Amino acid sequence: MAVTGAARVWVWVTAVVTGLAAIGLILLAVLADLDTAEKAASVAGAVVGLAALLVSVIALLRGSGGGSGGGRTVRTGRGGVAAGGNITGSALGKNSKVTGPRTRPAAPSAPQDGNDVRTGRNGVAAGGDITDSALGEGSER
Repeated sequence: MAVTGAARVWVWVTAVVTGLAAIGLILLAVLADLDTAEKAASVAGAVVGLAALLVSVIALLRGSGGGSGGGRTVRTGRGGVAAGGNITGSALGKNSKVTGPRTRPAAPSAPQDGNDVRTGRNGVAAGGDITDSALGEGSER
């Protein structure tokens, strides 16, 4: 899965904050006493646990925990055709038909990044490649 610019920033921010927190707890244990360091570590652990719970709930509510693996959403308007992956050897549209021999599946393409697939009214969209297909009203392959 591709990492977007915003996600990359959050990864770096998390790494820096975690590193600073670890250094702070180590300095607290060395310069103060272990009882104070233990209490500070307990509070920090509770805060991090609650933050992780919040992130998990937000991810579930956004639908990124779907069974498709990439969190891809496929939506279409009235009369539209949308596929989350490749479309090969198909007839899409009113009165379309497939003629001739069956199309061999294409070689697997690069993994898709999980972007949503959407089409408006009477549109055609695919999350992958459209190969050897009849698209549109009355079309023939």
